[in-house]
Amino acid sequence: MKKYSKLIIAAIIALIFIGTFVFLWQKSQPKETVYNEFTPKLDSIQKTTIITGKIEPRNEVNVKPQISGIISELYKEPGQYVQQGEVIAKVKVIPDMSQLSSAEMRVRLAEINLKQAQTDFEREENLYNQKLVSADEYDKSKQQLNQAKHEKMAAQDALEVVRDGVSKSNAKASSTLIRSTISGVILDIPVKVGNSVILSNTFNDGTTIATVANMNDLIFRGNIDETEVGQLVSGMPMKITIGALQDLNFEANLEYISPKAVESNGANQFEIKAAVKLTEGGKIRSGYSANAEIVLSKVDKALCIPESAIEFSGDSTFVHIVKGEGKEKTYERTYVETGLSDGVNIEIKKGITAKDKVRGPEIITDEDTKE
Repeated sequence: MKKYSKLIIAAIIALIFIGTFVFLWQKSQPKETVYNEFTPKLDSIQKTTIITGKIEPRNEVNVKPQISGIISELYKEPGQYVQQGEVIAKVKVIPDMSQLSSAEMRVRLAEINLKQAQTDFEREENLYNQKLVSADEYDKSKQQLNQAKHEKMAAQDALEVVRDGVSKSNAKASSTLIRSTISGVILDIPVKVGNSVILSNTFNDGTTIATVANMNDLIFRGNIDETEVGQLVSGMPMKITIGALQDLNFEANLEYISPKAVESNGANQFEIKAAVKLTEGGKIRSGYSANAEIVLSKVDKALCIPESAIEFSGDSTFVHIVKGEGKEKTYERTYVETGLSDGVNIEIKKGITAKDKVRGPEIITDEDTKE
């Protein structure tokens, strides 16, 4: 019994040894290299670039007060549409004390002059009626009285403007009423009732009461790299995609390319602007982030192959044309002249025809990956 057990164990060891030897021998044998193969085809090929930017109104106006004071009332809210000249807010004037004193002094002086002119006129009129003075003297006295009356009215208007911001004679054109200078949508009202505001002058830009823009005339604004800006021309069509609106697309036309670069993250960028063509019902808000796709160059009916099949050697390009079939298959290295590439496919101008078959990259199997 022990004899048979020893024979069985010996047989198992022998099988393991033979199996290991066969496995190692098979592994040591060179494997056949298998390649992808492509047939050139006629297709359109184009080179595009994507520009990131945002959507903005072409005309965005900051409405500022014509007088300093405090916001007493707001009649509009952001998002509302206003016509040119429509009142947005009202300002309560806080008069400057020195100006107020000067205006009051002017009124008092005008009243004194008016009383004196009235007295002189009555005296001249009495003498004229007695024919003791000439008509010329009488007319001069009457003219001086009229001038004094007008001066009193002007001084009173000036006082009302300084004190109240509006006078009775120009109530319709009151500077205390802040009116929109254009027709459009109110984008923002950065002030609240009670806020102090100042008018624009030499030393500051003034307080912005509201920002108004025409949202029917929008532009795309973005930056393009200096390596691609040379391929752009005004009028080129663009495709605008707004991701926030479920990839809503709009057509646009390039209308401005900046003549001067600005540095951004170490690279020179050129600003571009494109007029956006809005579709009916397309509601866009100012400041939406967007991507613009521009076709820089395009070739129709080009003979093209995958760029992975190209062998680059210095400034030259080659492909390997498949010759024969089965075990007799060979690959002939052939020079080709390439053209436009879109990063996946590349145009072949010379070197091969649509009847040729081209070798591609080696096929990698799962076993090769494990090794």
